[in-house]
Amino acid sequence: MRFLVRLFWAFVFFTLFAFALNNQQLATVRWFFGVESRTPMVIIVLVSFAAGCAIGVMAMLPSWWRQRRVAKREAPPAPTATQAPSTSLMPSEFGPEHPPREGL
Repeated sequence: MRFLVRLFWAFVFFTLFAFALNNQQLATVRWFFGVESRTPMVIIVLVSFAAGCAIGVMAMLPSWWRQRRVAKREAPPAPTATQAPSTSLMPSEFGPEHPPREGL
């Protein structure tokens, strides 16, 4: 399985590398107030992608924080050092123990 994951990431890397090699021509970006910049097209595409990812993460932050606050509020309080845990889980409560795995 690890081999397939590495093969997938190698495919993604070489695909992006080929994309970068195929888009090296200069492109003109016209900003406001007559400002222009000429950069390779691949840089423009990758910066636009990164900016979109950053904007998406920033848009999700408020809901993530809200969910975290709710989860902390609803979580049971952690036992202090002076309190003994109310239940202790013994291995027998999980069912029969599994045999050791060989070859790892």
